[in-house]
Amino acid sequence: MTEEKLAISVDDLTVAYDYKPVLWDIDLEVPEGVLMAIVGPNGAGKSTLIKSILGIIKPIAGSVSIFGKPYKNQRKLVAYVPQKGSVDWDFPTTAADVVLMGTYGSLGWIRRPGQKEKKAALEALEKVGMLPFKNRQISQLSGGQQQRVFLARALVQDASIYFMDEPFQGVDATTEIAIINILKELRKAGKTLVVVHHDLQTVPEYFDWVTFLNVKKIATGPIKEVFNDDNLTKTYGINYKVAVNK
Repeated sequence: MTEEKLAISVDDLTVAYDYKPVLWDIDLEVPEGVLMAIVGPNGAGKSTLIKSILGIIKPIAGSVSIFGKPYKNQRKLVAYVPQKGSVDWDFPTTAADVVLMGTYGSLGWIRRPGQKEKKAALEALEKVGMLPFKNRQISQLSGGQQQRVFLARALVQDASIYFMDEPFQGVDATTEIAIINILKELRKAGKTLVVVHHDLQTVPEYFDWVTFLNVKKIATGPIKEVFNDDNLTKTYGINYKVAVNK
């Protein structure tokens, strides 16, 4: 695969906490325009991989490039939806203000959001079905509504690559369908999406690319090629029987 067609390239990435490896010697190439799931058991390093790519966690070895350049030079091309549990939902702010924060990266520190940015924030809220709640305090929203707001914040950035850490965690079925439909729309628009995901049954339905991870990379590639019992067994240690061809 040529460098020009790679959205993300990870080389020899190793991360350790208290000298215990959490990720070990990860090589990963993610082509542009795929909707990719990262799957693996608890403690496999899924969230750590995303945070290392984004520079939130510093690896002890290895390098990451976004479209062939260091992440620090490509920040504006990347949007991130963190795990819901890592967000302070008691912070006194409205849904509209949270989404508006997504425009700050393109404005810089000096400029304030104007009418253009406010319009984009409202459009993003409408896209995720949260426009009627624009003035609601985020602490007063349900878990699914909060997740939609954070998705809207990512959408307003109009990024090329979206990283999402368990976006379906704690949401109802209606919200999950709404979110995956938006992700598929983004993929159709040529965006690249990397999603930490835990429900193996929905992987073939939701994604076109998958990475199996358990401290080491087990396999990565198109669903039809690598989502099989052999890789599931290597990743989870038990023989998962997942109906791939439903």
